[in-house]
Amino acid sequence: MTTSFPKDRIHIVLCEGIHQRAVDVLAGEGFRVELLTHAPSAAELEQLIGRVHVLGIRSKTHLSQEHFAAAKRLLAVGCFCIGTNQVALDAAAMCGVPVFNAPFSNTRSVAELTIAEIIALHRCLFARSCALHAGRWHKSASGAHEVRGRTLGIIGYGHIGSQVSILAEALGMRVCYFDIEPKLALGNARRLGSLDELLGAADVVTLHVPETEQTRGMIGQAELARMKPGSFLINNARGSIVDVKALASAVRTGHLAGAAIDVFPSEPASKDEPFESELCGIENVILSPHIGGSTVEAQANIAEDVAGKLIRFINHGSTTGSVNVPSVELPEQAPAGDLDASQRPHRILHFHHNEPGVLSKLHHAIADLGVNVTGEYLRTNAQIGYVVLDVSPTDADQLLTRIRAMPETIRTRVLW
Repeated sequence: MTTSFPKDRIHIVLCEGIHQRAVDVLAGEGFRVELLTHAPSAAELEQLIGRVHVLGIRSKTHLSQEHFAAAKRLLAVGCFCIGTNQVALDAAAMCGVPVFNAPFSNTRSVAELTIAEIIALHRCLFARSCALHAGRWHKSASGAHEVRGRTLGIIGYGHIGSQVSILAEALGMRVCYFDIEPKLALGNARRLGSLDELLGAADVVTLHVPETEQTRGMIGQAELARMKPGSFLINNARGSIVDVKALASAVRTGHLAGAAIDVFPSEPASKDEPFESELCGIENVILSPHIGGSTVEAQANIAEDVAGKLIRFINHGSTTGSVNVPSVELPEQAPAGDLDASQRPHRILHFHHNEPGVLSKLHHAIADLGVNVTGEYLRTNAQIGYVVLDVSPTDADQLLTRIRAMPETIRTRVLW
């Protein structure tokens, strides 16, 4: 299907070294793709945002309300990661810019890292390895345990948490979990009624929750004190969830036997910046540089997943998988073939404020031009609506002028 705007003029910029697979998939569709190996600086981002049609980012590039206000050409944003808290999602929606992510693609990688850390912490593997690198032969069973029969407490039983549950149970661990939403327990896992109950029951607690107002600071001094003496804490979720100063104190005093932390409240912007944390230098604390989803397999999966969602939106108008606008899945249209431009049908994409009477106004604008609607697809949320209209051949510019004049219109364009 040929879009009304030539594909080779649609400029896509992928930042932060996004996997080459995304470049290949998008370029294979005929788009003009530019790859940046770094997160753009504030000045660079300000310059980029006004000239690109699609922006691909990971976790270090932050997009604010001001960015979207200046992004007159921007059609969509692809977050090549799970989290989207680095993007002002409501502002994007109010500019008619859908944001896509990859909520499942690195699930296995994060789950496997979590299991590896559970075993390593129970065997004091990190501390033993550091001692040996320093020339000290410290062979001892003191403090080392099998994970079989131990109780794992999972906070957040979503895609990653449930995968961890399956793998841990296969190792012979007893699994319990807490989630604010009702979730079906897998295997023999038990759902507990409160966070406090889980903290007091688990030998190792692992966090798998998104960053929200409710989860920021979720694990602080009081929560750490409720954990079992000699237990472990793992955070492969978001850096804002755990008070690292309180965690450092809990491990140093011996209340906790150790921890594994992959995410931090403040992370270096590049490999050239130093890393500092209260957790540095503490024995049996495993620190890793936000690599939970950093496997070749996960990054390739993420690249293909998000690139595919962007292609479906650009080519057909489908918003399935968007995190900020209503989800509309659209059928593919048959090619127009050799039809003259005046005989070709049009597809209109229309984002609007969700107010009564919008569809009626749209239909009147179309009917006044003697145009027939051959297909209509509508979804709404509390704030905005997204409608896709397939209409019979007409003067597209005249129709756009009428629709854009509607006060409820956020953004409208002719896809073809």
